[in-house]
Amino acid sequence: MNRLAIDAPIAVTDGGRRGRLQDIDRYVSSRIRQRRIMLGITQQEMADLIGVTYQQAHKYEKAVNRVSAGRLHQIALALGVGISYFFQGAEPGDDSNSHEQRLIPQQRLLLELARNFTLVKSRKHQEAICYLARALSHRD
Repeated sequence: MNRLAIDAPIAVTDGGRRGRLQDIDRYVSSRIRQRRIMLGITQQEMADLIGVTYQQAHKYEKAVNRVSAGRLHQIALALGVGISYFFQGAEPGDDSNSHEQRLIPQQRLLLELARNFTLVKSRKHQEAICYLARALSHRD
């Protein structure tokens, strides 16, 4: 007897309605990855925190496997956020996720910058970093 995997991706077979679920699944997965990177947690550490294998944690972040409600709750606890964090910024009915796709190439650098910035203890040094970024962003 064949059993369906609980976390298997859903195929689009009903006029696109389930495609919307996959879009939000991808959005939630990207938010999981963003938060993990911002906290400086490796995928292996994340897997250990939520009690899954490294491979499964990777599949959650890449939206290969859907994240169940219970697992999302565990992830939220491990990452120190409420479940609503993973849905913040998602637009109802927006299938394009163009903003999310546009951020991906620079996403890792931005998250690393934010994480490292929070580790700078001196307010004076934080202000200097902001001034430097502002100065470098102005075009001549």
